[in-house]
Amino acid sequence: MHLLSTRRRVASRRRSLLAGAASLLLAVTLVAGCSSGSLGGDVTVTSTAGQPPTSADASSSAAPITSSSAQPAAQIASTPAFGSTGVSPAEPITVSVTDGKITDLTMTNPDGKVVAGAIAADGASWSVGEPLGFGKVYTVAGMATGADGRQVPISGTYTTVGTDTQVRNTIRPSDDEQVGVAVPISISFGAEPQDRAAIQKLVSITTEPAVEGAWAWLKLDDGRWAMVYRTKDYWPAGTKVHVEAKLYGAKLTDDAYGASDITSDFTIGRNQVVVADVNSKEMIVKQDGNVVATYPASYGRGVGPDGQPDPNLITRSGTHVVMSKDAEYLMNNPRYGYTNSLQKWAVRISNNGEFIHSNPNSVDAQGNTNVTHGCINLSLENGEKYFNTALYGDPVEISGTDVQLGPEDGDWYLWAMPWDQWKAMSVPTA
Repeated sequence: MHLLSTRRRVASRRRSLLAGAASLLLAVTLVAGCSSGSLGGDVTVTSTAGQPPTSADASSSAAPITSSSAQPAAQIASTPAFGSTGVSPAEPITVSVTDGKITDLTMTNPDGKVVAGAIAADGASWSVGEPLGFGKVYTVAGMATGADGRQVPISGTYTTVGTDTQVRNTIRPSDDEQVGVAVPISISFGAEPQDRAAIQKLVSITTEPAVEGAWAWLKLDDGRWAMVYRTKDYWPAGTKVHVEAKLYGAKLTDDAYGASDITSDFTIGRNQVVVADVNSKEMIVKQDGNVVATYPASYGRGVGPDGQPDPNLITRSGTHVVMSKDAEYLMNNPRYGYTNSLQKWAVRISNNGEFIHSNPNSVDAQGNTNVTHGCINLSLENGEKYFNTALYGDPVEISGTDVQLGPEDGDWYLWAMPWDQWKAMSVPTA
């Protein structure tokens, strides 16, 4: 009985194990059947026994989920950089964006006034549209939208150079002047420009009719530097000239910037040329090639008080230019014994002290003897007549001496040098 009972218990356990295994197999089959079919997706099952993941679709494998529409965010840049100080009021300012577009941007001055500016058609940049002021802080604020659709704020400041850096520059001839056919155009600077080529690019000349000319750089007698424009030949009578120098905010030195733009519109007058042959003791005035006056004259004597040759008393040969004129002028030359000598009808033709002027004391010598200290002497009557016809910029062509007008005689020797030499005094701007 005991043995039989034991066998029955063993058989009963085997039947229970088989029934459990069948139930487990059925459950797995049901799970697999519910996970395939109409959804068409892969389901990964992780083995509780630590086996590698398996898929209900043996022909596929799982992949990480990624977005095919991911885009970069907008990147903002500025030229000059945000926070810059010492910015020229005329310097171009640009805010740009990569991987996006600027949707809104405004620049304001310290008073809150909006500064003109514009967003480019493609939205990739914004540029300031007007000059800024000296010694001010400007603020930009706006928004850009990146390729990822997200907005990125734009903000920054620029500080311009101080008001104490402004220097005044001047131009001659002035507006509405009528001038002579040898007139130079002179732009004088309040500080010596460090980059002459950059400054020269800021200046333009328009003439009617067209005339060939070139700039040269000269140091003036007053110590200032100037751009001086000379034509190859004399200006045609009646030429209309427009000069424009965009010097506002232009950097001359690290501490000097142009205070303003300068312009001039002037006209070349009649063609009047003085022809003065020292040996003839005459001064001839021509207009449009025709002689309109011939005056007895006296020129530099060339000999000092000691009877020895003195080049300082020789009238210089070469083309001089009328620089200014005064009905009365006090002349000084202590070396030769006179100070505050009042002379009438004085027309300056160089910066070495040469004038065409009346001198009653030399009337007896005029037309026959050269007795002056270098000036051209006329009578009171003839001096006044010539004075009334003279224009700033008229040429005075002097000949007959061995001493030529040159740099040592001041800054108005421009017609005393060959054209090629003059052009070589310019600077390349290409």
